[in-house]
Amino acid sequence: MRALVVSAFGAAPVIRDVPVPSCPPDGVVVAVRATGLCRSDWHGWVGHDPSIALPHVPGHEFAGVVAAVGRSVTSVAVGERVTVPFVCACGRCPTCRAGAPQVCEDQYQPGFTGWGSFAEFVAVPRADGNVVPLPEALDFVTAAGLGCRFATAYRAVTAHARVAAGEWVAVFGCGGVGLAATMIAAARGARVVAVDVSPAALELARRFGAEAVVDARAGEVVAAVREVTGGGAQVSVDALGSAATCRASVQCLRPRGRQVQVGLLVGPDAGAVPMDRVIAYELELYGSHGMGAMDYPAMLEEIAAGRLDPGALVSGRLTLDELVEALPAMGDRPPTGTLVATF
Repeated sequence: MRALVVSAFGAAPVIRDVPVPSCPPDGVVVAVRATGLCRSDWHGWVGHDPSIALPHVPGHEFAGVVAAVGRSVTSVAVGERVTVPFVCACGRCPTCRAGAPQVCEDQYQPGFTGWGSFAEFVAVPRADGNVVPLPEALDFVTAAGLGCRFATAYRAVTAHARVAAGEWVAVFGCGGVGLAATMIAAARGARVVAVDVSPAALELARRFGAEAVVDARAGEVVAAVREVTGGGAQVSVDALGSAATCRASVQCLRPRGRQVQVGLLVGPDAGAVPMDRVIAYELELYGSHGMGAMDYPAMLEEIAAGRLDPGALVSGRLTLDELVEALPAMGDRPPTGTLVATF
């Protein structure tokens, strides 16, 4: 099969012919039909993820057709249309048994701990607990984004932020996750103020439900958000992941507010949280790490009912060959909206 292969962190990836992955006894092999390009893939390519072993095939949000099924699998059949959360949980550890598979203690992540979906086929272990059947009406391009960005935003907004109608929600970063969070919060009747440095991204945020936008290039972001919201937001979401956006996300909250960190904080940025503000305002802080397969049905019901439209977030389609240049560009030239490669 053809696959995008990374042989050295930060070096140009190449397209190579590599063996089709063998099917795990408890898993499946999926013929990839569409795969999203996410900033997390860029973090892995740069070398920020210690779980990646080289050579490596990135790609962690995908949809496709089951091409092979392991001997112990009972819930999935060849030919089914499926997607998979980026965390494939073990189902056995105490965390999984407590109902939190997205933070499984023995998690497998396609595209990180194993080879991923920037290839014509991808192997997925633990299929019975992690493979999600797709409704026939849901196309592969739309479904590809459910494995990471949209599902992560959905759980961040619904489970952690507990967004309610009429609340102000500040969303920092209007990439794929931020735009999804904007759409999901607005669908719940929240009042969203979106923050970004890109006028095009802010325009998309308005399109997907933001009541107000703040151009971060103008400075004084926290003051601007607090003015728009009449004293501070009840909820904030850092969908980008930087020291500046994390601090601003906390500082724009009113007392007893809730902040959800979705964007990855690495290196010096990992110590960015202003804990003095957290204490003084009795804030709630959450990390949000994807969503387990068991929680997909509620999200799929909202999509089927037309309340949510993740397909509208897709701004461009690529080929596997075009991913070679698009992956490194995610660092300093991120796209407006979501990019999906189709095979």
